Amino acid sequence: MNIKRTSLFALIATIFLVLAACGSSSSDAESDEDTNGSEENKGTITIGQINWPENIAVTNLWKALLEDEGYTVDLKLLEMGPQMAALGAGELDIAPEIWLPVQDKSYYEEFKDQANFFEEPWYENGRVGLAVPTYMKDINSIEDLNANKDKFNGEIIGFESGAGTMIVAQEVIDEYGLDYNLSASSTAAMISSIRLAVEDEEPIVAPLWKPHYIFSEVDLKFLDDPKKTFGEVEKIYMATRDGFDSDHEDVSKWLMNFKLNDEQLGDLMIQTKENEDNPLKGAEKWVEENQDVVDEWMK
Repeated sequence: MNIKRTSLFALIATIFLVLAACGSSSSDAESDEDTNGSEENKGTITIGQINWPENIAVTNLWKALLEDEGYTVDLKLLEMGPQMAALGAGELDIAPEIWLPVQDKSYYEEFKDQANFFEEPWYENGRVGLAVPTYMKDINSIEDLNANKDKFNGEIIGFESGAGTMIVAQEVIDEYGLDYNLSASSTAAMISSIRLAVEDEEPIVAPLWKPHYIFSEVDLKFLDDPKKTFGEVEKIYMATRDGFDSDHEDVSKWLMNFKLNDEQLGDLMIQTKENEDNPLKGAEKWVEENQDVVDEWMK
């Protein structure tokens, strides 16, 4: 009887030891898994985003690329003024779309000592100006606007007030002595107004830029700018917060390698527009189809 009881106690003790060992192994495995996961996450990078088609395309492209490399990417929707202020204050890591030499000159001058503006552009063929539908055949120059003020109700239909192009558009009004008001709204509202006007063949004038998908949807033309107030060819640059290059050396190098031509940017914009509800999906598809281009950036 005593031998049986001793054997039973030994068996129970053995079972408890086995269960404890299993639990310890399981905990160790979970701990290792947690450790490996934290090692794979290289930190969070915040990128400023503006509700412009090329900006949505490029910010989602970099979200796709950096998250694939193990970073967490936070896209912050900020208009240009607050975005540059956040960059200068170190609260934002990347501002991906600085138009120079004209459109964002004021922001460059204000923040050039507080942030790192890249010396080389990622896009070199931008154009900005006042645009009208092509059916307005008698209006071909900014200088034609005052004589046709009634057609436009004395209004230039604009977008976000803090955008560099809106600042320059007001300078154009002053430079040319236009008796017009520049209406601020949103990019989406401006594009909607253009679509509706063209559909009804009504007059409309708006500050626009290329690259922009609206030029492939409706027939528009830039008005001649004899005084060159809008400038001529505009280039698009990246900017990062002070110290970002030392905190994220690899990412900084990849951003510097980043270049897009007209065809590449156009395709990327189409992919993200076709996936408007999930532009990241469109960006990921573009990456899959252009892996050779991406590999050149990520060297």
